[in-house]
Amino acid sequence: MDIWLNGEIRQVATPQTVHGLMESLGIPLPTLLVEHNGIALRREEWKDSALAPGDRLEVIRIVAGG
Repeated sequence: MDIWLNGEIRQVATPQTVHGLMESLGIPLPTLLVEHNGIALRREEWKDSALAPGDRLEVIRIVAGG
């Protein structure tokens, strides 16, 4: 199925959750903030947030620095 990830269409396997998709990206999960269809999700909500065709995700990676 197709979803929007940071403004670009991305093909993902079904069924999929936000948590599963974030794991598949290979980025350390504690460094991520996720917005799903305009709603910011707490990390504990990721496993219960199923993705559907056309969903929009915005993922921000937090990095330390000056």
